Amino acid sequence: MYAVIRTGGKQYRVAKGDVVKVEKLAGAAGATIELGEVLALGDESGLAVGTPVIADARVTAEVLEQARAPKILVFKRKRRKHYRRKRGHRQELTVLRITDIAAAAPGKSAEAKAGKAATRKAKPEAGKTAAKKAAEAKPGKPAGDAKGAKDAKDAKKAAAKSAKPAARKATAGEAKAKAKKASTGAAAGKASGKTEEAG
Repeated sequence: MYAVIRTGGKQYRVAKGDVVKVEKLAGAAGATIELGEVLALGDESGLAVGTPVIADARVTAEVLEQARAPKILVFKRKRRKHYRRKRGHRQELTVLRITDIAAAAPGKSAEAKAGKAATRKAKPEAGKTAAKKAAEAKPGKPAGDAKGAKDAKDAKKAAAKSAKPAARKATAGEAKAKAKKASTGAAAGKASGKTEEAG
């Protein structure tokens, strides 16, 4: 059996008994470390890939030593600018020996999983709609009546909305008619005044 683990931003393919160098992890030599970020598990039967990790999988490793990688030189230069920088770096590493690869964490039994499944099945019953709850609370009124009342309210609202523009149009028309009458009356008065003056 092998596993693909992620630690220090890198991925490693490991099997039981392998010795790997990873970026520094806390722990003295001889300590046991559990690596929880298992991305994939593989064996003779096939490969299981996580999304992105496999939830219950664990890889246990023993710390052999805290070491450092060979020195690397970081040299920067810009020509004709009199610029040179030379730096060295040694990456700190932890040497691990893989002791165990477990598909499920210890202590998580089949009973616990069955309990989880039961709670998942019970949840949909708790999520009843408000209409059903109201119908159950008031046994005299079935759910259909409540629905009918709601439909009637909606119909009233729609009728009121359609009536409002018509009423507005009617009032606007009346105002125009009154204005016309007033203007014609004033014009007639002016005309009669002019004829009197002429006489």
